[in-house]
Amino acid sequence: MLEELRAALGPQGCLTGVDVPEAALSDASRSGRDLPLALLRPATVEEVSRALAICHRHGAPVVPQGGMTGLAGGANPAPGAIALSLSRLSGVEEIDADAMAMVVRAGTVLEVAQKAAEAAGFLLPIDLGARGSCQIGGNIATNAGGLRVIRDGMARDNLLGIEAVLADGTVLSRLTKVVKNNTGYDLRHLFAGSEGTLGVITRAVIRLRPLPGPRGTVLAALPDFASVLRLLALARATLPGLSAFEAMWRDYFAFSQSLLPAPLFADPPPFSVILEAEAGEALERLLETAFEAGVVSDALIAQSLAEARRFWAVREGIEMDAALPGLINLDVSLATGRLDDFAQACRAALLARFPEAHVSFFGHVADSNLHVAVAVPGGGETAAHTVDATAYGVVQDFGGSISAEHGIGTLKRDWLGCSRSGAELAAMRSIKTALDPKGILNPGKLLPPE
Repeated sequence: MLEELRAALGPQGCLTGVDVPEAALSDASRSGRDLPLALLRPATVEEVSRALAICHRHGAPVVPQGGMTGLAGGANPAPGAIALSLSRLSGVEEIDADAMAMVVRAGTVLEVAQKAAEAAGFLLPIDLGARGSCQIGGNIATNAGGLRVIRDGMARDNLLGIEAVLADGTVLSRLTKVVKNNTGYDLRHLFAGSEGTLGVITRAVIRLRPLPGPRGTVLAALPDFASVLRLLALARATLPGLSAFEAMWRDYFAFSQSLLPAPLFADPPPFSVILEAEAGEALERLLETAFEAGVVSDALIAQSLAEARRFWAVREGIEMDAALPGLINLDVSLATGRLDDFAQACRAALLARFPEAHVSFFGHVADSNLHVAVAVPGGGETAAHTVDATAYGVVQDFGGSISAEHGIGTLKRDWLGCSRSGAELAAMRSIKTALDPKGILNPGKLLPPE
């Protein structure tokens, strides 16, 4: 099989042994340990097709890989698996100004595509913190969310057309640029969020938006969660171009800002919100109304890009990884109005198990998405498993989702039943069997064993 793959892809397209880079072992979760049997690096759609046809004939498992920025173990190879990287299948093929659409190859780094769209006078609306290394194909395969979902939606909401290669090498290509397309089953949405278990995404058509005007960034202090919800309602009703509404509970904000050179709020409030929208009178009027109503107790308005980045540095909490070894970042979603109820219940449940643990919360409140930051002193895999079981049990009690934007992969696979019914799981398995009857595409990912 390896000889066939080398012949089909050439020396640069099929790496084995010591030539396989360490980056192919694991995504950003650092949970991968196994060297793949080979790392395939096809440079064309035709090479992807030929490679999958060979692997299908031999029954070899194939693990698609993008920028390896995922946090759920979805791109980690198992022993004996073939890893298939899309990094050489990159580049923007076309920007259609009339259709406001971009045709892009799957291995294109998101930031590269964003800059190409901006140079043409448009906004590529998918955006997340890993923009400098994540790839378009991975964004779609995991249905990435990110920072601007309140305005632009998830990855699948910005997907007009798609091309994917099935397990046997069949190429499904529907690179349409039309917004209205009511012609039966929508395959683009089937592949979006499938985590490489149904096919390998090779190209996509992304819907573009007009470039927004100058952005205003505000960091506001609020007395309670009811005020957070009220500010969100006011912002939605009055602000043009509302693009971000991020909330931080007191414990998270206080700890995160303590790791930075200077505090933003000397006395950390119960809740802090980063709000971004088009700068102008509407933003100023919103803050005046919120102050008068007692919704906001203090606010900082960024006077420069550097100040806005200071606000976001607290929210992104990059320094927390070093300060809290073994930090676990859970990514869940619940009805927006119940986010604080969940946070209180989840905190109590986790601290009952681990009294000395760090437990804090932040999230994209407008998108019903909450992140739980947990660090157990001296914790290992057993403690991490207990954290998952405890938190996801509370998610199930609240009728929420165990994954808002990080996907399922292997790390959340065994908990999928907390959010999906037995009938739903059976339907998913039927779709998997129909498109990948030998089960070679990313086996062991997303779907729990029966």
